[in-house]
Amino acid sequence: MKRYVIERNLPGVGKLDRDQLKAAAATSNDALAKLPGKVQWVQSYVVEDKTFCVYLADSEASVQEHARLSGFPANKVTEVRTIIDPMTALS
Repeated sequence: MKRYVIERNLPGVGKLDRDQLKAAAATSNDALAKLPGKVQWVQSYVVEDKTFCVYLADSEASVQEHARLSGFPANKVTEVRTIIDPMTALS
């Protein structure tokens, strides 16, 4: 599976409370259940008016299908080429 970062423009998302975020996560999970083995949600970063989501998926098309099913836009989908972290400096 490939790793993707999905940028979603969602005005006001940074002001959602815990229950609203819980409901959004449930909506996403429902859409994921319709795409078994094709898409896995890793985590999302919520900022003022967008989210940056990390997904594992077999293709960008599967990421876009999740967006369609969930109703959450996938305004920009970028495939991750590699990951570095502090330990990279030690290799």
